[in-house]
Amino acid sequence: MANCESLARQLGLKAVLIKDEGRNPTGSLKDRPSALLVIKAREAGARIITTASSGNAGGALAGVCASVGMKSVIFVPSSIPRAKLTQLQVYGSVVVAVEGSYDQTVELCMKAGRHFGWYQRSTGYNPYTREGKKTAALEIAEQLNWRPPDKVFVPMGDGNIASGIWKGFRDLMALGFIERSPRLIGVQAEGTSSIVDAVNGDGVVRESSGSTIAGGINVTRANDPTMAVRAIRESSGFGVKVSDEEIRTAILGLARSSGVFAEPAAAAAFAGLVKSCEAGLVKDGETVLVLITGTGLKDIEAPGKRLSEPLRVAPDLNELERRLGDEGIRR
Repeated sequence: MANCESLARQLGLKAVLIKDEGRNPTGSLKDRPSALLVIKAREAGARIITTASSGNAGGALAGVCASVGMKSVIFVPSSIPRAKLTQLQVYGSVVVAVEGSYDQTVELCMKAGRHFGWYQRSTGYNPYTREGKKTAALEIAEQLNWRPPDKVFVPMGDGNIASGIWKGFRDLMALGFIERSPRLIGVQAEGTSSIVDAVNGDGVVRESSGSTIAGGINVTRANDPTMAVRAIRESSGFGVKVSDEEIRTAILGLARSSGVFAEPAAAAAFAGLVKSCEAGLVKDGETVLVLITGTGLKDIEAPGKRLSEPLRVAPDLNELERRLGDEGIRR
């Protein structure tokens, strides 16, 4: 976990903490639940484990399965970034690329799991996914010497990470390890904001109709929305919607201020923090934590649209000096 003083100064906050789950073995928070689910699958005597994924859950499951010699069948939308698809293939999983949406991918995976008798890992179906994800909250509390931050910003697709983080803090409260829980702030993209709309509205989760560049949270029909709404409301938190443009800006802003390169879905959480600060929803003296759920190396296309071309020069020092001068770089 990093304490980013420059971001705190920029946003006028007491402290901004970055919990970078992109440093996990396969590059995302999904390593936590996948490790637990493989253990439970083996306890159940399963030979094959399956999941539907927009990329990270599948990559995590494939990696853990490879480490213990277990077979996995991963269902993904055919539109997932090439880097995520490659990761699945490198680990040796059987990859089923579905010509359809994430929701259709989940539906086919569930049907296939029942038909073939595979152990099902998918979010919203297997309750152990929440138990795995709550370990991030346990780690946050321990690393902060049992003094949680005031607010935790979490990106949401299905809503399972939000409910898992809240469960972790609730468990610690029940055990007496912490005296208070942080307020949970759920962030979604504008086009797929069913949980945020429910949190900030009448509590009823309705299917979204849009889409977003943030593939990890590009979910029109969330698979664990009820518990996510409950978690945010019980924590006295709120929901934030961010645009794709705000997500792209957040990727660069976070990277250049903290050294953390986040994929679009993860950067949405930081975009939500920036937007909340601008709206006066975060107080000056507060300590906030942003949960970065996956590395930007999983999806390099989104920030690429905002980046300039590299300097291309001949192997000549004089030309290099001239070109650097054009960029304002001098002795």
